[in-house]
Amino acid sequence: MISIVIPAYNEEKRIGKILENYGLFFEGKKKQKEIEDFELLVVINNTKDKTEEVVRNFAKKYPEIKYLNFKQGGKGFAIIEGFKDALKRENKLIGFVDGDMSTPPEAFYDLILKIKNYDGIIADRWDKKSMITPKQSLFRRFISRGYNFLVRSLFLFSYRDTQCGAKLFRREILEKNINKIVTSNWGFDIALLYCLKKESHARVKSVPTTWHDEVGSHINLKKTPLMMFASSIRLRLIHSPFNFLVKFYRKLPDKIKIH
Repeated sequence: MISIVIPAYNEEKRIGKILENYGLFFEGKKKQKEIEDFELLVVINNTKDKTEEVVRNFAKKYPEIKYLNFKQGGKGFAIIEGFKDALKRENKLIGFVDGDMSTPPEAFYDLILKIKNYDGIIADRWDKKSMITPKQSLFRRFISRGYNFLVRSLFLFSYRDTQCGAKLFRREILEKNINKIVTSNWGFDIALLYCLKKESHARVKSVPTTWHDEVGSHINLKKTPLMMFASSIRLRLIHSPFNFLVKFYRKLPDKIKIH
């Protein structure tokens, strides 16, 4: 059985598209016996719109759709809670995908086909074989490549794209590490991959993907890069002899904090 966690924050206008497309696609794969079973687990977090109502209506159409609703916000928190819930059932593969449909179901299914004997598999938008539409602006490419260079330098990753919202892992590797992952918001993907690498020497492979830049993103291109940078530095300090600096930073007034 496969569990696909979908974090959802104020997604009433977009969540229906991914539930319809993923529900229809994986229902077809199930009927064709190309997969045993699946579930779409929507984790609603700190939403102030009608996301839950939309998800509830789709759950009537597709019984494989489940959802959780939390008052606490944050992508990292939502995915961790989704992982924990998915581990309560007989899910052999557990992954997550962004709720904006940037990753079509065919691309996520490709992760399922290619995980093979790896502990995890992640989508890589910067692979030469990836299909990205529309072409990203020079500014976004500069920010993405610059951030990735920082991440690879700090954490000694070989991955060219840690932030793509399409990742899949084996049950066993998540069970071993679920309570060790730092639930950082902007740096969650890095925290997850670093934890699996540090704690279990996990074998995680990156593969080319298909990715569509969907409109209506919650990302602020002026503030987000700074938040991501600060989050990465903070995470690296946590896993270093200088973690006392993080404790000191936490005591500072919120108005002067970056992250």
